[in-house]
Amino acid sequence: MVDETKPKRKRRVPSRLIEVDAWIDTSLFRVWHGFVQWWESVTILSRRMRARGFSRVMVELACEGLTLGLAGFVLLLALAQPAMEMVSNGLPQEAAYSVSFLDRKGNEIGRRGVIRAAAVPIDELPDHFIKAVLATEDRRFFDHWGIDLFGLLRALGENARAGGVVQGGSTLTQQLAKNVFLTPEQSLERKINEAFLSMWLEANLSKREILSMYLDRAYMGGGSFGAAAAAEFYFDKSIRDVNLAEAAMLAGLFKAPAKYAPHINLPAARARANEVLTNMVQAEFMTEGQVVAARRHPASVVDRSQRSSPDYFLDYAFDEVQRLVETNHLGVRNLTARTTIDLKLQDLADESVEYHLRQFGKNYGVDEAAMAVLASDGAVRAIVGGRDYGISQFNRAARALRQPGSSFKVYVYAAAMQAGMKPDDTIVDSPLTIGNWSPQNYGRSFSGRVTLQNALARSLNVPAVKLYRQVGMDNTVKLAHEMGIESELRGDKTMALGTSEVTVLDQATAYTVFANGGESSNRHANTQLIDAEGRIVWDARRDLPPRHRILSEQATKYMNEMLVNVSEHGTARRAQLSMTRVAGKTGTTQSYRDGWFVGFTGNYVAAVWFGNDSFAPTKNVTGGSLPAMTWQRFMEAAHQGIELKPIPYLDNPFPEGEREVAERGDDAPVQIGPSGLTREAEDIMLTIGDELRSLPPLTAEKLADASALGTGDGMARDRSASN
Repeated sequence: MVDETKPKRKRRVPSRLIEVDAWIDTSLFRVWHGFVQWWESVTILSRRMRARGFSRVMVELACEGLTLGLAGFVLLLALAQPAMEMVSNGLPQEAAYSVSFLDRKGNEIGRRGVIRAAAVPIDELPDHFIKAVLATEDRRFFDHWGIDLFGLLRALGENARAGGVVQGGSTLTQQLAKNVFLTPEQSLERKINEAFLSMWLEANLSKREILSMYLDRAYMGGGSFGAAAAAEFYFDKSIRDVNLAEAAMLAGLFKAPAKYAPHINLPAARARANEVLTNMVQAEFMTEGQVVAARRHPASVVDRSQRSSPDYFLDYAFDEVQRLVETNHLGVRNLTARTTIDLKLQDLADESVEYHLRQFGKNYGVDEAAMAVLASDGAVRAIVGGRDYGISQFNRAARALRQPGSSFKVYVYAAAMQAGMKPDDTIVDSPLTIGNWSPQNYGRSFSGRVTLQNALARSLNVPAVKLYRQVGMDNTVKLAHEMGIESELRGDKTMALGTSEVTVLDQATAYTVFANGGESSNRHANTQLIDAEGRIVWDARRDLPPRHRILSEQATKYMNEMLVNVSEHGTARRAQLSMTRVAGKTGTTQSYRDGWFVGFTGNYVAAVWFGNDSFAPTKNVTGGSLPAMTWQRFMEAAHQGIELKPIPYLDNPFPEGEREVAERGDDAPVQIGPSGLTREAEDIMLTIGDELRSLPPLTAEKLADASALGTGDGMARDRSASN
């Protein structure tokens, strides 16, 4: 019996998820079943198409080749990324400088950087030169697209028959790509980049443009780049005028310019030119009859072995050109520079330095010297950077940092004059101690109260240090830099005595302030820079900073008077000239390692240094000896036949009457001079000479009596008179 009191259970309704699950299962089954049927049909079809025998071998090779080709293409694309980056901004600008230098009169005096002439349009090049290049470098140049597979196979065959590398497979376009974008290193990566760059050049430039660029940029030996520069260097003529023999010699240089350069190995260059002529015949560009004259009369080259040039000056001027291009953002590399050099003065400077080194260098224990000559406006007229450029190219005038000794004291005195002091102001020359340093005068003696003029003339050390402390370290350093010292100055307590290193050019530049009346001078070795199109891209008169006053007129007058006193009554008496008064200052460093004289007239400023590259002490070289003598010899000749200019603010700029005998300064030790006498003996001889000059002239009667003393009649008269 059913208990009707219990509640009835509800009937569960089936879920919709069962339907979804059933649909998924059915769909997967149908897809799998369809795939199996499709795969079975594909398998049946592939069995019908399966190659057997020779056909299978060819199919396998084709498949493997396709696979390897695709992999190699991907690898080449990866390796070619550097090449793609190189051409992302088009052709690169040439980074190498090519500068031709002219003297003040417009005559070429030398070149620096790569030797490159202005590009000659390809239409103006001789036809036989173009044929010689193509016959030797790339006969199929106008037929390939940058890479010549036929030429490569031919080169491989020739090299295999010869048992070595006798023929290259690179096209002219590939060589241009290497010259413009790459380095000469031999590597797989470079060859891949070269191939891609060659194709890029072919796609972006015409054949004529590629050929023209190649002929203008290829290295041709002797420092020359491009056929135009090579023709001028080897034959001293334009590329337009070269004959067949000369064209063949030039074309032969592209392969190995160092090996076939005619100024180094003329027989090898002529043999190579003969091969080029053979190539022209084989390429059917010319007949044997057309080249026979060039074979019989090979080209001759200009002798460059005897060419002389002011190399130290050119190095300095070239550095200045590069600095001007960079700082002024000129964006040019092929330039002609008109310089400030005076070749006459350069020859005189070279001669004077060499003369004194040759005559007295061994006795004084000195091996090197440097000299810089400037006009008062800062124009560099001559530079002697060392004894022999062929032995050492280091420019001691522009780059060697040496202690200037007492020649640095002028900046201390100039700061004092600028501060209002006068030459006749006095200072006490007495013992001084600064910390653990006690400066001493030469001879370790003291002179008590002396005038500033006398202290500078005698080059006393203690007064210079005391004056340095009065005017201030910072003021002295600031003034020295304003006057033209570019070297870093330490600014310590000993700097007044010239312990902070400077260059010869620094000293010459700073002293020009005195020579031009207290105004600044912009040191420069170039007056104009002219680009390949003849445009003046930089001009000294237009682009140099305007000159400004550094020292007041009164301070300049005082300094010039004191510096003239140094040459006439102080340590620089050997620097006196016959036609004009001289102003300057000597300098001698500790242990006689450096000897300086920096002096000026109204026409020129010159700084001279003597010493040893090893910093070894000399045998008592002082500023008043070899440097002053070298300066005097140069200046005496340099002032011949020119209009003499006075030293600014000097009351009597030219010598009048007799010169006074100069007294020895304290920075000049006793030494044997070039005459073989001690300095004291030379002073005595100078005094005797002055006494003789002061005697009244002999009358005719006295002269006759004096001449009669040496005759018999004279002696007889003397005996009779005595009797």
